[in-house]
Amino acid sequence: MNTIMYIKEELKHFINDNEKIFNQKLLTEATNVSTKITDILTKGNIDLLKNAKKLIFYTVDQQEEDLVTFAKVEGIAWAKHSLTLELKLEWVQAIRRTLWHFISIIDEEKNILHNREDYYSMEKLFNEKIDQFLNNFFLSYSHYKDEMIHKQREMVEHLSVPIIPIKHSVSVLPLIGSIDSYRIKIIEEKVLNDIAESRIQTLVIDLSGTAIMEMDVIDYFEKVLAGISMMGCSAIITGLRPELVKKMVHAGISFEKNAETRGTLQEEAGT
Repeated sequence: MNTIMYIKEELKHFINDNEKIFNQKLLTEATNVSTKITDILTKGNIDLLKNAKKLIFYTVDQQEEDLVTFAKVEGIAWAKHSLTLELKLEWVQAIRRTLWHFISIIDEEKNILHNREDYYSMEKLFNEKIDQFLNNFFLSYSHYKDEMIHKQREMVEHLSVPIIPIKHSVSVLPLIGSIDSYRIKIIEEKVLNDIAESRIQTLVIDLSGTAIMEMDVIDYFEKVLAGISMMGCSAIITGLRPELVKKMVHAGISFEKNAETRGTLQEEAGT
């Protein structure tokens, strides 16, 4: 282990003293990234050369906690600015090759690695840490992207639940397209909040644009109607499609307990 400790220090001193050569070698190893390095700095304020040096120092010093934190921050930054995983992978592999290139130079000059055991021990330590960085980076990147997709879907779903006031304390909710288990929860949240905020006393829910609704969603929809009733609002269902009615009848489900039903929205508007 003394051999490994010694080469760690030699490597850090070498990189600090030869930073220009270090940077040139990195850029040579990562041809695709090297053409985008200025754009990445401008777009995401991500200094790839500075961060490469930081990754190597965390790796050779075995600073696991700092390395993992750094990987997570990098993952968020790359995901936030829509930088590709392909570029990141190329860059980290270039860092790995550059690290071993300079270890080889140092060993040739000072003959530090005397046997295979020293070499394999060091290879295991350093490569494991770089792999750990990559794993945590990918997890952080994916988690941030998933959160963004979830928030975007949630926003879109909220926009697809348009509660339209037509008279004083009377509003219409036209639902279009299929309603799945995710969307019905968005509908529930939007409807109950709008009833409370806008003091809606009658909510007309038009289902003429909805043909597909699975049984678990129908069951949940019945609970939404119960919630509407508990908030002192009257629900009126219009435009029930025949295929939906058949499914409800065969399952023994009826909306009549917590809502009136009408044939069409026009019929309700005329009353």
